[in-house]
Amino acid sequence: MRLNKIGNKRALYSKILVSMTLCVSLTFLVSTIIYYNYYIGVEKTQAFRSDLSDLTKTSREVVNMNDAAQSLSFQIYRNSTVSKIVLYDKPDIYDVTAAMSELGNYLSSMPYIESIYVYNPKSEKLYIASSSGQNGVFTEQELVDKNILDILNHYEEYKPFMPIPRVYSNGAEEDDQVRAYTFLCFDAIGWDRAINSAVIVNISAPWINKEITSSIDSKSSTFILADHGAFLSSNSLEQQELSPEETRWIDQKVKGDSAGYFIGKFAGVNSLISYTAPDALSWQYVRITPYDIITEQTDNIRNATLLIAVIILVGGIGLSWIMSKRLYLPIHRIVSEMNILESEKRDSMFMIRQNTVRDLVLGLKPLQSMQQVEKLRQLGIHFTFNDDYRLILLRIDNYNEFREARSSYLLAYKFAIMNIASEICGQTYRVETVDMNDDGILVLLNIIDPVEYTDTGLIETLLRQIQQACSDYLKVSLTLTYSHIDRNALQLHQLYKQVREASNHRLFYGHGCIISAQAVSSLQANTYHYPTEKEKKLIDALMSGKVEDAQEHFSAILREAESYPFHTVQLALSRLSVTIKEIISTVQKRNRLQCDGTSGLPALDSVETVAELEEAFFVLFSEMREQLAEKKSSKQHDLILMINQKINENYMEPNLSLNQIAYELDMSPIYISRLYKQQTMSSIVDTILEVRMREVCSLLESTDLPVTIIAERCGFTSSSYLHRMFKRSFGTTPTDYRRSKNA
Repeated sequence: MRLNKIGNKRALYSKILVSMTLCVSLTFLVSTIIYYNYYIGVEKTQAFRSDLSDLTKTSREVVNMNDAAQSLSFQIYRNSTVSKIVLYDKPDIYDVTAAMSELGNYLSSMPYIESIYVYNPKSEKLYIASSSGQNGVFTEQELVDKNILDILNHYEEYKPFMPIPRVYSNGAEEDDQVRAYTFLCFDAIGWDRAINSAVIVNISAPWINKEITSSIDSKSSTFILADHGAFLSSNSLEQQELSPEETRWIDQKVKGDSAGYFIGKFAGVNSLISYTAPDALSWQYVRITPYDIITEQTDNIRNATLLIAVIILVGGIGLSWIMSKRLYLPIHRIVSEMNILESEKRDSMFMIRQNTVRDLVLGLKPLQSMQQVEKLRQLGIHFTFNDDYRLILLRIDNYNEFREARSSYLLAYKFAIMNIASEICGQTYRVETVDMNDDGILVLLNIIDPVEYTDTGLIETLLRQIQQACSDYLKVSLTLTYSHIDRNALQLHQLYKQVREASNHRLFYGHGCIISAQAVSSLQANTYHYPTEKEKKLIDALMSGKVEDAQEHFSAILREAESYPFHTVQLALSRLSVTIKEIISTVQKRNRLQCDGTSGLPALDSVETVAELEEAFFVLFSEMREQLAEKKSSKQHDLILMINQKINENYMEPNLSLNQIAYELDMSPIYISRLYKQQTMSSIVDTILEVRMREVCSLLESTDLPVTIIAERCGFTSSSYLHRMFKRSFGTTPTDYRRSKNA
């Protein structure tokens, strides 16, 4: 408890320093949020004021242009020269020329005017003065700007001298689309209210917009909300298609309202929407700017502040860790040393307990006095050897492979197995476990339930649980052997020897088995007789090369020893090993084989199951058979070479035959004939004839010797015999063969 209190001081230092860091970081975060919201409000207000100023300037510009257009229209009506084309049905050419000159003067003196139309419905002509496109006198049919005719035909729908935003064609070859504000001045006095004359002034929309587009952000857009509800772009003068949401905020927040601003979505983008109050023309101007542009600088300041807060937080925590470590360093050294001492003491006590129990089990230090019992209790060993107890030996299957694969974790695995056994058995017994420093772990159980004297069901159930747990969690297979119940502490060593010897019957029962030492001990009463008849059959099978029969006899002899004590198995295997070693040595000497097969004889303590033992011996048998087969094949090959050599050397002798070759080789003619046929797929007689015929053909081609001489040289008894054999082999006579080759 005291060490824990001392150790907690570092945590206290860390908490104080981290708390201070968190307070500073939290202050940064809160102040950032407050300032961010404040500056956002300021930026929105400034943006609105800037937009309102620009939009108001635009409104004044349009109103001024409206006044200018009205004054211009009145001047044109009062001009005596122009009035002739306005009032006369058929003015003469001089009047038209003078009037068009006056209109040209008006157009050139006012650069913001796109064009001037004078309309006289009586003459059905329009007099046009324009900076580009159609310029002159045109009939209604010749006019390109058809839209102006629709306006004139429905003039009552428009207020006099109210600007009409529109886009029309002027007939120019390049870019004939004109964006202008059209001002209509007309005379419609009469009972039928028909237009008597009209003057139309088109003022350039880019001229009005140039003042505002130069002073606003290129990403902002300006729109006109006309008196008839149309929502037009100030640049293109085209009516915009609005979504239901955009139509709603125009109707509810903008139309007819005083100047203001709000945040809303336009074209799917969150934007600042600023608007003016209705002007003298009942128009309102709307400026739409993406919200990200307005808050860009404030967002950068916010992000920088947040980054500073994060840096302070991370740096503060790191500094807190370093400072707390330095403040805690003296205490840490003391605590570390105390922990090391405690760990060493704990490990030392564990090793002492293990060594003490192991010495008791192995009989090195038998328990003989009460003082030793008291010493065991001081070591933490609460197992009572004077009460009823039993032993359980846990042996790791495939221990050699397990040790090689997990050598660095071997002790940890054994410790885990001991813990699993203690946990499972500790619910029913008083348990003590000990590592026997080999493949075995011994578990000592004090018996509590007297039913176990007659029923082994409980102990076997617990052993299966141990097996299953080790298989599931450690991937380790165990063979378990349990003893009978005893209460004599002096019999502990003998009881362990009995359990250890009984566990060797894993050889027959296989890995993962559960063995009763008492049942194996009862095999001591059986008398074993070595099966000499089976051994003789094994010898005969090995000598004759019948490996499969030898394997059956070996397995029968080995497995017959299963019903006897393990020392009987050892003796039987020892005799078998000696016998097999002698057989292998005899076969090797007789067949002149390499004498390296005996080194493969396996020892009983190097295998764990009878299947492994059989496999080791069977491999040895197979290797011996392969050596014999290889030796036999080599001898047969040498014999074939020897026969071919004799034929090639003695083919010219008429007496050369199968019997003569067999006589010279001191072998049976039938044997060498069959062997030669098997190896070459040809008989010895045919080979002799083939060699002789090959030599005959060579002499016929290269010499002029008579056939009789050739027959004598090649071992034929007569020339007629040669003729017959040659005709049968080649389908022609020797003479014809020579003639065909020399032709």
